[in-house]
Amino acid sequence: MSLSYLLKRCGLTAYTLVVVSLIVFAVTQVLPGDAATMLLGENATPAALAAIRDRLGLDAPVWVQYGHWLLGVLHGDFGTSLRTGQPVGPVMIEALGRSLLLAVLAIGFMLTLAVPLGVLAAVRRGRAADLLVSLVSYVGVSLPEFVTATLFGLLFADWLQWLPATGYVPMTENPAKSLQHLVLPVLTVSVILIAHVSRMVRSELVDVLHTDYIRAARLKGLSARAVLLKHGLRNALLPTITIVALDVGYLLGGVIVVEEIFALPGIGRQLIVAIEARDLPAIQAGALIMAATYSVVNFAADLAYAALDKRIQYD
Repeated sequence: MSLSYLLKRCGLTAYTLVVVSLIVFAVTQVLPGDAATMLLGENATPAALAAIRDRLGLDAPVWVQYGHWLLGVLHGDFGTSLRTGQPVGPVMIEALGRSLLLAVLAIGFMLTLAVPLGVLAAVRRGRAADLLVSLVSYVGVSLPEFVTATLFGLLFADWLQWLPATGYVPMTENPAKSLQHLVLPVLTVSVILIAHVSRMVRSELVDVLHTDYIRAARLKGLSARAVLLKHGLRNALLPTITIVALDVGYLLGGVIVVEEIFALPGIGRQLIVAIEARDLPAIQAGALIMAATYSVVNFAADLAYAALDKRIQYD
């Protein structure tokens, strides 16, 4: 992998974030309602509204407002919350940490189940195990997050009373209780991921097992286990890296519903609160941070793919 490719990829990522920042800022400008009115209330006098708009720079041209906001972001200043009066950057970064913890646990749990299920379905192609994995995968993909969350909540929190239904405990405060509160959200977001990735592994592995180099490995006398794990699965998992990176986009979007249902104070829930209060700096910061996270994950996936597959040469 050449230095020129890394520089081009970094430049593309930066360009993407600039475009996203433009879209985010434009969308927040056309939201219904008025930030000054939301801040002071419906009974505020025209003079008070004019003063707050002047103080916040809301009466400046849109391109000037965008320039000031982007300049602040480049210096690590995402603005001040209209709702709390506190800087929104640290709040959103802390919330992102909670969402990323949920995402990492979900991806880890997903990989421990999805890869073996995909391998089993590929090896037992056309048999009962393959049909069962396919059926479970289709059901998992078909269920929306709020349905899965409701079913898990009723089963594990209400009926069995094994797990807390809602709430959050910081990992630094009580790790065991924190993990208990994360089990249901992790299970909920993992359902679709497991269904998606297991089908991908199964499809890729079926194709790989019919290639010439797999036949050559068998003719050399290698055991079925060595052929499957060393030659088949390794190559079949390469596309899965890209799929997992794309699933981060689903996680960052899907966790908004999950966090709201389970009262998990992640970045998705913070974004919902900001939208309800029309807290423009918080909305802009949350959306941009989520987009930046997704871009960085995809950048890392490209690098990992190139490192694992030596056949790929980037100029």
